[in-house]
Amino acid sequence: MEGLKPWLEGLPLVAILRGVKPEEVVAIGEALVAAGITMIEVPLNSPQPFKSIAALAQAFGEEVLVGAGTVLDTADVSRVVEVGGRLVVAPNSDPAVIAACAADELIVVPGFATPTEGLRAARAGADALKLFPAEGIPPAVVMAMMAVLPPVLPVLAVGSITPEKILPYWQAGVRGFGLGGSLYKPGDGPAEVAPRVAPFRDAVAKARAGA
Repeated sequence: MEGLKPWLEGLPLVAILRGVKPEEVVAIGEALVAAGITMIEVPLNSPQPFKSIAALAQAFGEEVLVGAGTVLDTADVSRVVEVGGRLVVAPNSDPAVIAACAADELIVVPGFATPTEGLRAARAGADALKLFPAEGIPPAVVMAMMAVLPPVLPVLAVGSITPEKILPYWQAGVRGFGLGGSLYKPGDGPAEVAPRVAPFRDAVAKARAGA
């Protein structure tokens, strides 16, 4: 597989488990995977995040793309590799972090909110771009930016994404979504998290069908 695109061809949703604890992460991951999720991100401002990433990587192997979010420096990139993560997501576009990911053959998705940031990340070697915070960047603005961003780079919208927002962002050119608080909040268990996937899955299906 090359980059993030093959993962987006399935269910293009990244589960963002901000605040998850290592002792609960595998059970939550199992519930998400059973619901169709194949990409899971543990932000580094979670409790013992590398322990959680290691647990997920060991539990799911090649079946799930597991990695870290809120990655802000190159030292953390090295730690992601050490624990078996294969994905790095950042809120910003730091060329040094992007280069470190490329050197370690990690899939890297840096954040952008302007054409300048998006083009800088693309030149640095990003595999995809994270539109963040999406709640401040409406689909009409995204569509305008897509006209100048490299068409080969998928854009994922992250930030207060709800099922109702999938279609308008999809029509603007977005091809993936990061789901944080709408999918998981600290303290939630598998039984709470799993049913929340279905409305997003249905919204993606409708968007792909051109509804």
